Amino acid sequence: MKYFLCVLGMVFIIEGLPYFAFPEKLKIYLAKMSEVPDTTLRLMGLAAIIAGLALVYFGTVA
Repeated sequence: MKYFLCVLGMVFIIEGLPYFAFPEKLKIYLAKMSEVPDTTLRLMGLAAIIAGLALVYFGTVA
């Protein structure tokens, strides 16, 4: 559980960096994202999930 909390904390840090460092550019980026079709966003999300699962798998096997 301690390892999980460390990993979750790192995810929050990485997710929060763009909001802290580039808030004005992030607003523009998020406005453009609303124009992207739902199918494209779903495919990008699926790709991120698969990549994350692969990283977790290879991290635990090694």
